[in-house]
Amino acid sequence: MKSFLPSELETKKVYGMLSGSIGPRPIAFASTVDENGVPNLSPYSFFNVFSANPPILIFSPVRRVRDNSIKHTLENAMQTKEVVINVVNWDMVQQMSLSSTEYDQGINEFTKSGLTMLKSDLVTPPRVKESPVQFECKVNETIALGQEGGAGNLIIAEVVKIHIREDLLDEGLHIDQHKIDLVSRMGGNWYSRANQGMFEVEKPISKTGIGVDQLPESVRLSSVLTGNNLGQLGNLEYLPTEQENEFYINENELDHLVKSNSKEQLHATAQCYIEKNELEKALHILLAKQ
Repeated sequence: MKSFLPSELETKKVYGMLSGSIGPRPIAFASTVDENGVPNLSPYSFFNVFSANPPILIFSPVRRVRDNSIKHTLENAMQTKEVVINVVNWDMVQQMSLSSTEYDQGINEFTKSGLTMLKSDLVTPPRVKESPVQFECKVNETIALGQEGGAGNLIIAEVVKIHIREDLLDEGLHIDQHKIDLVSRMGGNWYSRANQGMFEVEKPISKTGIGVDQLPESVRLSSVLTGNNLGQLGNLEYLPTEQENEFYINENELDHLVKSNSKEQLHATAQCYIEKNELEKALHILLAKQ
């Protein structure tokens, strides 16, 4: 057993110890708007439910360690006093991860992640249509836990309306825990799928993905590719030109594959490569026959 004093460690080391040992943690996929109505969408795993009467959810956007800046979510919540907390399941985990890319202020993460904005009933921020449960909330209070990098900021949110996908509910309004298929955060790149176990999603922190919105329409509207598939492709940094793609296809002897298969067959082949994390190869195949 090794023992440590947090005051004697770098903040990032303390963060790693906390996030690596306290889990699995539920994910608050928080949608907000700024004072001009521009949407923002970002996930937070320092999150849980703390009361049922009144219904209170609390999550904590942490000040960035590298430069001590605060998240757009916190700025928006303090300005407008509203937030929608969407839960995250397996079907949307890659798009959720893509949304955590640090895009410039004013960039709509709904658009970048390929997720759908759904009008809320009682608050201004939109809901995430793909989320199986969505909580419209009023922000009662924000509490700063410190002023240095790594300090949390508690957003105490009171639920004013709950939206639950109908097929998840039985007659007694109990949520089927297998059908909801929730995912949660572990340490590093690790997540846990509640009904199956751990899996890894690379954090999009060292690069800026092109976003799902930059993929060709034939790819975005594919009848084969899933939201998770699109989220992984959207995390790539570069969309090749037509000439670059043709060179890649020829150089890697994929021309016969492209010529002898339909678009749907190629999408299925590309999906297999995506699932093996061969994203560049998958993208080139998808671009070869649009």
